[in-house]
Amino acid sequence: MTTALTFPGQGSQQVGMGRALAQAIPASRAVFEEVDEALGQSLSRLMWEGPEDQLTLTENAQPALLAVSMAALRALEDEAGLVIARDVAFVAGHSLGEYSALTAAGSFSLADAARLLRLRGQAMQRAVPVGMGAMAALLGLNLDPVREIAAEAGSHEVQIANDNGPGQVVISGAKQAVERAVAIAKERGAKRAIMLPVSAPFHCSLMQPAAEIMRDALADTDIQPPVVPLVANVTASSLETVAEIRSRLTEQVTGTVRWRESVAYMADHGVDRFCELGAGKVLTGLAKRIAPAAQAFAVGSPEDVANFTVSAG
Repeated sequence: MTTALTFPGQGSQQVGMGRALAQAIPASRAVFEEVDEALGQSLSRLMWEGPEDQLTLTENAQPALLAVSMAALRALEDEAGLVIARDVAFVAGHSLGEYSALTAAGSFSLADAARLLRLRGQAMQRAVPVGMGAMAALLGLNLDPVREIAAEAGSHEVQIANDNGPGQVVISGAKQAVERAVAIAKERGAKRAIMLPVSAPFHCSLMQPAAEIMRDALADTDIQPPVVPLVANVTASSLETVAEIRSRLTEQVTGTVRWRESVAYMADHGVDRFCELGAGKVLTGLAKRIAPAAQAFAVGSPEDVANFTVSAG
């Protein structure tokens, strides 16, 4: 089988995530210790004990989700004998998960990735005054109808943030424009059109100040070519050069997460096994809908690690 590793984004966090891995597997515990040291705080304690409202803050959730994903990966490497360069065809991550994917592929050190995500979370939170932006999920409508709705609501004020899967599109932008789009979507037959409980309007042009901060930070970060190709959010195709990584990660702050196309791209290039590493199973569910012929499963616990087998090829 041909395997792709996928890494979840914000929204998958929950208090207690990763604790069982840290308790059972020394290689996983070392990940949390390294992230704590890189950030100069006990992020692991916040992850395992809460409070939830502090964990949910963007600047905490982003490096925390990276830590859990990398703890799961290190467990597979240590316990199951996984070798990325030998056993994996592609890596991909949803939004912040792209940093996890690149860390897995050797482009970032764990410490650098944690610090970049802390900065990214802070920059995204500060880019738009609280209450000025919003996001909404439009369920039961595909990308083209949502594009038309966004244009009608105000094309410069509301944009496609995530094309997650069939009938699951997220929009982002100025609050009043997003609310207009939700009302239009309900009229156009959306099964559900709901405002999301987020602290900022991610993946839209309002995030440009954050994109500029990340461009500068990425320029100053040591980045290595990935040992396997990354399928990038903004292009839904593979990239392998450091210059592309810097460019695409900057674009990603304001650009659409083209997840449906990314999974389809990997399936079209022979992937028949999608393994989601880290917290939750959101990407596993999407993979089953986008590429139903492929296997899709999540690894986030010691039991998942024990059940994992390295596929031939």
